[in-house]
Amino acid sequence: MKNTTTRATVVGALTMAGLALAGCSGTASTGAENSDASGAGEDITVAFIPGISSDPFFRAMEIAAKDEAEKLGIELIWQGASDQYSPQTQLPFVDSALAEDIDALVLVPTDADALQPSVTKAESQGIPVITVDTTVSDTSTLVSHITGDNKDGGQRAAEEMDAQIGGEGTVLIISASPTNTTGTQRVEGFQQSVEDEHTGIDLLDVQYAYSQPSEATTILNTTLLEHPDLAGVFAVDGTSCTGAIAALNNSGKVGDVKLICYDAYSNQVEELEAGTVSALIAQDPAQEARLALQYAYAEVTGEDADSIEKTVVIPNVVMNLDNLADTRKYQYAE
Repeated sequence: MKNTTTRATVVGALTMAGLALAGCSGTASTGAENSDASGAGEDITVAFIPGISSDPFFRAMEIAAKDEAEKLGIELIWQGASDQYSPQTQLPFVDSALAEDIDALVLVPTDADALQPSVTKAESQGIPVITVDTTVSDTSTLVSHITGDNKDGGQRAAEEMDAQIGGEGTVLIISASPTNTTGTQRVEGFQQSVEDEHTGIDLLDVQYAYSQPSEATTILNTTLLEHPDLAGVFAVDGTSCTGAIAALNNSGKVGDVKLICYDAYSNQVEELEAGTVSALIAQDPAQEARLALQYAYAEVTGEDADSIEKTVVIPNVVMNLDNLADTRKYQYAE
């Protein structure tokens, strides 16, 4: 544990630091104050910085992270930008966390290259780093990287799309950004599956909405004008799905254009039931968050450190109307 010889004198300062940091995003958890927690007596502070705190995917992570922190007796600092998924909005929160006396950092990098210096800085300060969902360009010194099977998710989306459009048609992919590691893997999986197995699909150039629903709406509106015979859309992240839903509703193309989205927000499941969305590729953000805190605790305390895996890939689930009764449990908590 970092600075163990002085921990007794800085507990109050750590609490104030956590409150100060939480003021940036309005959220914080102080599970270390729970005397019944299994980790009671271990003064451990972990900063957890999501890609964008307002996204329901990360909201599901936050709920699980706070619950796990309380169980482990971890002081959790949860902070992140609420309005934009970008390095520019994320870096101030990372810098703020690294200026405090934290014991571990859990990070969802918004850009593999832009966040690499922050990870390097943390490691130089003796702060172990775990990346969740996305990661950085050099993973060699990370404690662990925990993510969904993004390439498999893209492949399964292509398989589902092929089945829903009858094996042929023009399809658009809307992704978050060209440097988002999870998005690029999903795109690659979709493209590779089309090239190898679903050759009747004609893929348009990938468009990027940068996690802005309004931008995804504009992209799809423009595409529908240029390609009125568009058969399907693969929305690589939840915000792109939200924007695509709006475009389909506005254009009267609901049902004519098959929309397959990543994630399983409550509103997405509702749109699946309504027929606007034709399938969802659900992840397990809660499990990613819980495991990240378990690994952070193990790394800092040395307890059960052998359980830490360098890379963890959590399977996806395809949700559609045919299997919704069985897969509804994968809807994200918000």
